[in-house]
Amino acid sequence: MVRILGNDIPGDKKMVIALTQIKGVGYMFANSIINNLKIDSSIRIGNLSNELIKSIENIIQNPTSSNFPSWFLNRRKDVETGEDKHLITSDIDFTVRNDVEREKATGSWRGYRHMFGLKVRGQRTRCTGRKGGAVGVAKGGRVLPAQAGGAAEGGAAEGAPAVEEAPAAEGAKGSTVATKPGVENKQAPKTEKKEAPDAKKT
Repeated sequence: MVRILGNDIPGDKKMVIALTQIKGVGYMFANSIINNLKIDSSIRIGNLSNELIKSIENIIQNPTSSNFPSWFLNRRKDVETGEDKHLITSDIDFTVRNDVEREKATGSWRGYRHMFGLKVRGQRTRCTGRKGGAVGVAKGGRVLPAQAGGAAEGGAAEGAPAVEEAPAAEGAKGSTVATKPGVENKQAPKTEKKEAPDAKKT
C-alpha cells in the first residue's frame, strides 16, 4: 500500500490508474504528472521511491509551480481569494457546500433553486427531475389497486339508486324465520291474541 495525500492506494496498480484513485485527480491530470516527472507509466506505483511520491504530492497540491495551465485546474478565480486552485479530496465537498450556502444566503435565483431542490442549470423539469412516489397512472389498460377501490365506490354512487326494502310488519301472518343457508325456511307459528276479561261492574 502506498499513501498519497491521505489516500491508501494498492501498490500493484499502474501509475495512471493508481493516481486516479485520488479524488480530484483525473486521467488527464495523472498523465500530465507522469510526463512532467518523466516516470514510466507501465511500472507499478508500489515500486516508486519516497522522493518520487513526495514530488507527486507537491504537484497535486500546487500544480501551477510545475507550469500547469490555469484551464487545467478545477477551481479558477476563487470567490474569496481570486486565485486559481486545484481542489482535492474533502476540500471539494467542503467548497461546493460553502458555495451553495452562500447562494442561499444572498437570495440569488440559483440559491432559490437549490433551496427548493430544483434544477439549477436550465434543464427541463416537465418530464424529468420529479421526486417522490410514483403517480397513480394506469399502465396497459389495467387499473392500479389504489384506483380499483375508488372506482368501485364511484360506480355504486353513480349508478341507479338502490331500491329500499320495505320493512316487514311485526307480527304479520306468513312471516318467515331466517335460518342457515341450505335449510328450508319454516313459517312462524300463529299466535292468537287473548282478550282481557271485562271488569265487573260495581
